[in-house]
Amino acid sequence: MTKQPIYTLAIESSCDDTSAAVFKNNKKLSNIIASQAVHEKYGGVVPELASRAHQQNIVPVVDQALSQAKVDRKDLSAIAYTKGPGLLGSLLVGSSFAKSLAMALDIPLIEVHHMQAHILAHFIDDENQKIPQFPFLALTISGGHTQIVKVNDFFDMQVIGETLDDAVGEAFDKCGKMMGLGYPAGPIIDKLAKQGNPERFTFSKPKVSGLDFSFSGLKTAVLYFLQKEKKANPNFVDENIKDICASFQKTVVDILMDKMKIAVKDTGITQIAIGGGVSANSGIRTALKQAEIGLGWQSYVPKFEYCLDNAAMIAIVGYYKFLQQEFADFGSTSKARLKL
Repeated sequence: MTKQPIYTLAIESSCDDTSAAVFKNNKKLSNIIASQAVHEKYGGVVPELASRAHQQNIVPVVDQALSQAKVDRKDLSAIAYTKGPGLLGSLLVGSSFAKSLAMALDIPLIEVHHMQAHILAHFIDDENQKIPQFPFLALTISGGHTQIVKVNDFFDMQVIGETLDDAVGEAFDKCGKMMGLGYPAGPIIDKLAKQGNPERFTFSKPKVSGLDFSFSGLKTAVLYFLQKEKKANPNFVDENIKDICASFQKTVVDILMDKMKIAVKDTGITQIAIGGGVSANSGIRTALKQAEIGLGWQSYVPKFEYCLDNAAMIAIVGYYKFLQQEFADFGSTSKARLKL
């Protein structure tokens, strides 16, 4: 007698991407993402516009996910959704839809922590990525978070370092705005950095003890540097943009890697997994590969599709919670701030 497969519909709506995924056990059948271009002209996410766009997108995105997966709603085992952290209005759109559909279908509801999902995205059954072994260190880097997490098991995670101010993704976007780049600036800086000289300019690295991070000082250093150089040459940024981006990105990567070296020394763990939108950055990926060769680390980099906010990572957490029968109450509330 074989066990019945677990079909999970997952919904992610923590920021400005509306996403729905359908999984059969731990394997992806579909993962649909609808991005919101409306924020580009504002240079950042506008919460009210984001929640309105989620309301417009969520029904067609879920329908497309089910259609692509060739799964009927009546065959679903559970619905997983992002409880937090994130923009409250955006989270409420996803949670309200998930609760309504789970109630209508009379199936369990599973709430998921967004950052936990970024870490467990490594466990999606996908031939294009390796799966880390417990325990491992996770570096979660996104627009809203920068954390080092000691991962002992699927649901046994300890934050051992985090940013004291700006997240690394926020630093990329804010410094990119200073350079006159578009939004989001992270991918643009990464692209330009590949063509520049990372040793051309030097930016001071913040002195923060232990495993915590700070990026506000770097942001200020970039601001003063650009103001000084533009005063002498108004065309400085345009003439040197590739080298500025390369030097800035190298500084950020050095900050992250310096802390990871301390974490490895303190814990004795040499398995390093990265997650979150900034984990798509080529500089960070290259630094990890170099650490494999030079320091003997084992690095785990998620498939690009699973780096950005997506429902597949919500679905994999939903699957493992389903196995433990860890279901949510329909009275559960979304949380803009939610500790791991």
